[in-house]
Amino acid sequence: MMSKEKNQNIEYETIEPEAWMVHEGAEQEYGASQLFTYEDYCTWSDDERWELIDGKAFRMEVPNRDHQQISMNLAVEIGIYLKGKICEVYTAPFDVRLSVGKGADTVVQPDILIFCDREMLDDRGAKGAPDLVVEILSPSTRNKDCIVKLQKYEQYGVKEYWIINPLTKTTQVCVLNGRGRYEMQNYTGTDVIISAVLSDFSINLTTIFSD
Repeated sequence: MMSKEKNQNIEYETIEPEAWMVHEGAEQEYGASQLFTYEDYCTWSDDERWELIDGKAFRMEVPNRDHQQISMNLAVEIGIYLKGKICEVYTAPFDVRLSVGKGADTVVQPDILIFCDREMLDDRGAKGAPDLVVEILSPSTRNKDCIVKLQKYEQYGVKEYWIINPLTKTTQVCVLNGRGRYEMQNYTGTDVIISAVLSDFSINLTTIFSD
């Protein structure tokens, strides 16, 4: 059943310095003076995965088996639901250019994302905010996903953001309200998540976390 926990307006925290990593050639510390552009990003080797947030570069680690299993479980269910519909689901690596060429480029690679406006899709990925984004936490990405990227997804108008925690087998769903701010609902145990963006789509947490 759906979680009974009341919606909460989200309070932001300060990102911990050690959560930042910068690309080779920049100072190896938080607040490094060197910023990068999308043009820089396009020259980096495909052997490594990076994200840009306000010009700061974040290294992305290779996901473990649990992460991949959760991503597959959810992507398959969403894919079945979307069959014959206009919206499309993609999984990482897939570049989403939230802001490019405006002085603080932001390019992210969500674990799962859904676009309902196909005009935003191109050969490089997509430009603009997805309708729904899913991030699956790991120890190295927790601060980034729960704080930094949450702020960016809210700022650029991602309508719905799921944060999945494999360790606690819980999910937080953030839905953009009429004031352009996220409201959060927590799901645990055998709760059923009902999407605010995808009409009639629902999924039990036990399905998301099944082996």
